[in-house]
Amino acid sequence: MILPKSNRLTETQLAEVNAIVAEFGCSLQPIIGAVRTIYAIVGDERDELMINRLEGLDYIERIDRIQSPFKLMDRRSDLASHRIRIGGVTLGEELLVIAGQCTIDPKNPNYFYETAAAMKEAGAQVIRGGVWKPRTNPYSFQGDTKSLDILMEAHRRTGLPVDAEVMDERQLADALAAGVHMLQVGARNALNYSLLSAIGRAVAQRPGVVVLLKRSLHMGPLSEFISAAEYIASFGNPNVILCPRGTSPAPDGYRNHPDECITPLLKEKTWAPVVVDPSHSVGKAVYVPACALAAVAYGADGLCIEAHVSPSHGIGDDPKQALTPAVLKETIRQARALWQLRRPVLK
Repeated sequence: MILPKSNRLTETQLAEVNAIVAEFGCSLQPIIGAVRTIYAIVGDERDELMINRLEGLDYIERIDRIQSPFKLMDRRSDLASHRIRIGGVTLGEELLVIAGQCTIDPKNPNYFYETAAAMKEAGAQVIRGGVWKPRTNPYSFQGDTKSLDILMEAHRRTGLPVDAEVMDERQLADALAAGVHMLQVGARNALNYSLLSAIGRAVAQRPGVVVLLKRSLHMGPLSEFISAAEYIASFGNPNVILCPRGTSPAPDGYRNHPDECITPLLKEKTWAPVVVDPSHSVGKAVYVPACALAAVAYGADGLCIEAHVSPSHGIGDDPKQALTPAVLKETIRQARALWQLRRPVLK
């Protein structure tokens, strides 16, 4: 819908706008009001180039879209009934819990094996483990490809699927070759469209692989978050989960600004499940259980929680951020109880 700055377009302006939309297979339908005329775009109005050209005209106030820019992720698309299943859980029918260490220590693999067993006992259905780590400081531990073997051994021991973050195409290829069940795109790469496209191509022929897409700290409107998911799904595998994980600026004492409240806003726009990461949202283990419950109260379909059998012996964020297995187990118990209470409201 085109809204001109004046009451209506002049003949010259109308001719120019008609010429632009015609290039993209569309036409105009004037809607004449008592004091103002607006112009409906008849046809597919989602072409960004067409919208950009129209918005660049100095006599156009704004363009209001009626159609969703998301062909696949929109809640009204043909994928609206698509359901994602992993770890024996169908998202939306049961609360999914992903839990495990921030970083796998290749020098002490038993900590991860023990953690994986403890996560299963606590009630998690997917094991997370950081193989490669994006770090702000170049001298911090960046992860080790050897940890991929440790991650997959934990899968064999527990029978649970595993989640690993990938940051480039080499890591992507290694993770898929090893048999990783869930690929995680971290906040730093959520706007890396070449990587998102590479992941989309790589998982197109692997319908069992799920992608956990975290929200970038630098994303603005939620449409930007959903568009990133569209990059992945557009190649043929729609198993994409949206993961709020906190944004900036952070309140004093928190790692990030918890953004679990965007869950109902996302669900108004997309069918995609929402799995919230309370660990990165708040950054301190003592705050994680409350943030996890808040996420469920807002309608989250799952949680991604950092936990460690002995947090003080962990590396990466684990010493300050990871829950102990006992705290995780109680958090999961409370979260599932709350999810059951919320379920009738969400339907």
